[in-house]
Amino acid sequence: MELPAVNLKAIILVHWLLTVWGCMNHMLPASYAWGNFSVLAVGIWAIVQRDSLDAIMMFLTGLLLTVLTDIIHVSIFYPPNKYLTGEKRFSIGMAIFSLLLKPLSCYLVYRMYRERGGEYTFNLGVTCASQDRSTYEPIDQQDAPPQWPDSSKTAQHPY
Repeated sequence: MELPAVNLKAIILVHWLLTVWGCMNHMLPASYAWGNFSVLAVGIWAIVQRDSLDAIMMFLTGLLLTVLTDIIHVSIFYPPNKYLTGEKRFSIGMAIFSLLLKPLSCYLVYRMYRERGGEYTFNLGVTCASQDRSTYEPIDQQDAPPQWPDSSKTAQHPY
């Protein structure tokens, strides 16, 4: 079963709304808001530059990182039951709902990354030595060019 194509704008709008509702009661620290809103700003960059693989990859990485930070924020700052009012329940519920939607959003953003030409493997820029010798050219069998010009040839004048 194939999931329908979802617009990146819709993903950002839903997570923005849930993050705003999650921040309503100041129950979660400012780092929750800063982390989520900065990732959504990178998502806006991914909307503006449709051809950029870097923008969509950074948005996907940010979403994955906010899954981890949201789990930490909710687990540390969840209030005891006797301090939960209706507004606090709504606020923390929206933060949890945003957290539950993020894996689906990550999958959809990953599909968009693939549509833009991204690869399955993620290159972190670290080079490593491989054992593939198919393109190996031994340097000892090639004729090396002389270091000094041959004195028997006359130099051509540029004029």
